[in-house]
Amino acid sequence: MMKTLRHFYFDIFFTIVCLIGAAYWGFTHGGTTAMLSALFITMVLALMEISLSFDNAVVNASVLKHWDKFWKMLFLTVGMLIAVFGMRLVFPIVIVAVTADMGMKEVVDLALNNPTEYSAKLMAHHAEIAAFGGMFLLLVFLNFVFDDKDIHWFGWLEKHLAKFGKVDAMSVFVAIVILMTSLSWVDEVHEPAVLMAGVWGILIYMGVNVLSTFLEGDDDDDKVDGNEVVGAIAKGGIAGFLYLEVLDASFSFDGVIGAFAITNDVVIIMIGLAIGAMFVRSMTIFLVEKGTLDEFVYLEHGAHYAIGALAIIMLISMKFHVPEIITGLIGVAFIVASVIASIRYRKNNSPESISKQ
Repeated sequence: MMKTLRHFYFDIFFTIVCLIGAAYWGFTHGGTTAMLSALFITMVLALMEISLSFDNAVVNASVLKHWDKFWKMLFLTVGMLIAVFGMRLVFPIVIVAVTADMGMKEVVDLALNNPTEYSAKLMAHHAEIAAFGGMFLLLVFLNFVFDDKDIHWFGWLEKHLAKFGKVDAMSVFVAIVILMTSLSWVDEVHEPAVLMAGVWGILIYMGVNVLSTFLEGDDDDDKVDGNEVVGAIAKGGIAGFLYLEVLDASFSFDGVIGAFAITNDVVIIMIGLAIGAMFVRSMTIFLVEKGTLDEFVYLEHGAHYAIGALAIIMLISMKFHVPEIITGLIGVAFIVASVIASIRYRKNNSPESISKQ
C-alpha cells in the first residue's frame, strides 16, 4: 500500500496547497460560505478531470513505457507545466483573445472581473474547439482499431477493421467523412471555422507522425504495440513529446469546457483541473512502473475505445449538450470492462488452465 502511495505523495501535497489556495480565493471573494463553495467545486472539478482523463493516462503509459529516463522526466516536468498552466489557463485565454479581437491583458481582466462574459465568449467557440480535439482523438482511435494487433478484444470486429487498415490513409479518409458529416450539426455561418478547426486537428496528428518518421526513419520494426506512432514517438524524443502534449491538450478541451458548466470562476477551474491533471500524470507513471498494461492485456483496448467515444461525443456536443457525467461514465465503463476481460484472459491462459485443455 505504501509503495503504491509513494507515486502520489507529491500529488497529495500539491492538492493540499491547491485547496488552501482555493479556500483563500473563496474567502476573500465572499467569506466563509464562498470558501466552502470554492473547496467543494475544486474537488468536483478534480474528480471530473481524473474520471475524464484516466483513458488518457493509459494511452500515455502505452507510449511512455518505451521512453528513457530523460524524456520521462521532461514529460513530468515541462509537460506538466504545459498541461496545467498552458492548456487549463493560457489556452482558453488565447482563444478568447484571438476570436474576440482582444488583447491578452484585456482578456485576463475580463476572466477575473467578469467571468460570466468571459465564459460566454469561450463557449461561443465550443464547436471549433470540439472539432479540433475530436478529430485528433478520432485519429488516435482509428489508427489503433485499423492496426492488425496480436491480441484482439472484440475478435470478429477488430479483425475485420484491421482489413481496412491495409488501405492507405483509411483512418484519415474516415475522419474526413465524419468531419464533413458533423458540419450539418452547426449553423451555416460557423461551418467554415469548424471545418478549418477539424482540418487542423487532422493536420497536426499527421504532422506529428511525419516528424516522427523524419527523425527516426521509416523502419517497420519501430512500430510498437500495434500503434502507427512509430520511431521517435515510441522511443521518446521531440516527436513523442509533442504527440503526448497534443493528446493531452485534446483531452483537456473537454474538461475545460465542461468546467464552465459547473462554475465561471477561472481561478477555481484552473486549480481544480490542475489537481486532476497532476494525478493523471502520476497514474501514467504508476501504470508504466507497475507493468499494468502487460498484466491487463485489454486495458489499452478499453482506453482507445473510450477515446473513440469521447471523440464522437465532442463532435455531437457541437449541437447537443452532453452532460459531463455521461462522458466520464462511458470512459469508466470501457476501462472497467477491459480490466474484467483482461482478468478472464489471464485466467484462461494461465499455465494451469492450458494444461487442463
